[in-house]
Amino acid sequence: MSGIERNKISPGLEVQIVQKQDQRSGVLTRGVVKDILTKSPTHPHGIKVRLETGEVGRVKEVLSKE
Repeated sequence: MSGIERNKISPGLEVQIVQKQDQRSGVLTRGVVKDILTKSPTHPHGIKVRLETGEVGRVKEVLSKE
């Protein structure tokens, strides 16, 4: 499942994000959502989140439900 719809993402969800510095290479970072930073209901490049580790990026894939 892709991460372009805000209503499909919630804290505690395991996701893969792409961080700003990794956008060109496409390297994904796996983690658990702590905060949702995007306010709009959708975003074409993915909803921006903060992981529990403090890393910030746009959701590219949702791995598991809570």
